[in-house]
Amino acid sequence: MHIRRLLEIAQARFADDPVVLLEGPRTVGKSALLQEIAAINRVSVVDLDNPPTFDAVNADPAAFVAGPPPIMIDEYQKVTRLLDAIKSELNKDGSAGRFIITGSTRYEALPLIAQALTGRLHQLTVHPLTQGEINGVKEHFLEELFSDSNRSVKEMAAVASTTTRTEYIEKITAGGFPIALNRKSPTSRGRWFDDYIKLTLGRDLKSISNVKKDADLSKILTKLAGQTAQILNINRIANELEISQETARRHLKLLEAVFLVYELDAWGTTLNARSASHPKIHMTDSGVAARLMRLTTEKLEKKNGADQTELGHLLETFVVGELIRQASWMDGIAGIGHWRTYDQQEVDLVIERDDGTLIAFEVKTAGAASPADFKHLRTLRDKMGTVFTAGVVFYLGDRAYTIEDRLHVIPVDRLWVP
Repeated sequence: MHIRRLLEIAQARFADDPVVLLEGPRTVGKSALLQEIAAINRVSVVDLDNPPTFDAVNADPAAFVAGPPPIMIDEYQKVTRLLDAIKSELNKDGSAGRFIITGSTRYEALPLIAQALTGRLHQLTVHPLTQGEINGVKEHFLEELFSDSNRSVKEMAAVASTTTRTEYIEKITAGGFPIALNRKSPTSRGRWFDDYIKLTLGRDLKSISNVKKDADLSKILTKLAGQTAQILNINRIANELEISQETARRHLKLLEAVFLVYELDAWGTTLNARSASHPKIHMTDSGVAARLMRLTTEKLEKKNGADQTELGHLLETFVVGELIRQASWMDGIAGIGHWRTYDQQEVDLVIERDDGTLIAFEVKTAGAASPADFKHLRTLRDKMGTVFTAGVVFYLGDRAYTIEDRLHVIPVDRLWVP
């Protein structure tokens, strides 16, 4: 049983909002989290994955939302009419702490009936487990870096990293789904990934869209995995699969709707006319990405040229995922994105706070940092001035250190190692 950082956050939001929605990929741990919250509040959960419960709720949604609060409903999207029933209840009593619901489909992707709670609902994304959650460590990396980056890096420098390259690769290919992590072997985990992808494409997507060809979705997903941590090129995918660009874009939105992929928007497009606005594509889970690309730990360890390029993309997706999850626990985050200019200056991730301060990150697979790794971070620092809190090059080396003013080298495992 993994302790989720989101537990305390969900409880705090529930004290402020009438409805809290916990949404995220199937099998990511939403039901377990809801059960924990229900136990704290001494209530039971209405589980719509249970056929008899589903039949009863589907026959009379209003009866299941009319009781005393709090009411907990798992996989609400199976009976979207529940949302109208909840809205009716909130019209009578819109106080905080009425409902917590979970869903495996993005709220915005559901039919218009599902928009009934707009303005009354607070959304929280349940991501795959972080490395800290897997290891039982409460991470504070991002908070501490924003607070005082120089002090934080000095503290990190006191102890060398002991995580090996092989161990990093194992973490990347394992991903963060609780069930996958409990598998006893990589082969067994690979079978689980295959089943997870098949069920998500074949069952969850059909609940929100009349998809005629599952094969197209599977092929597009595999192509997107091959583009993870890169600028999204959906037109190239359409051409390679000989389908229309409209179809490819529609399928991309469906894959986003069930949390298999996400677009990382461009940040800083108003800085100057040279800033590009194209998003990057990332797989939600690095383990799923590696499986789709048929990249195993053994294959990535061989240091084949092409595979090492893919390792770089997978590591970036892995690190960006860890940072986004840590940012999701913090208040006052104004924006998250990548920075890229038309003359090929780019930074993998920028996280900005409401007060305008920001931290920028580059991710490298090398065991040593080079001066060239800081070229674009330096440009962004000089352009942004004092609001630029820190620029970090993550690498697979063993020491954290400062290279110059507000520019640091940090081992990847410092994201979760105290």
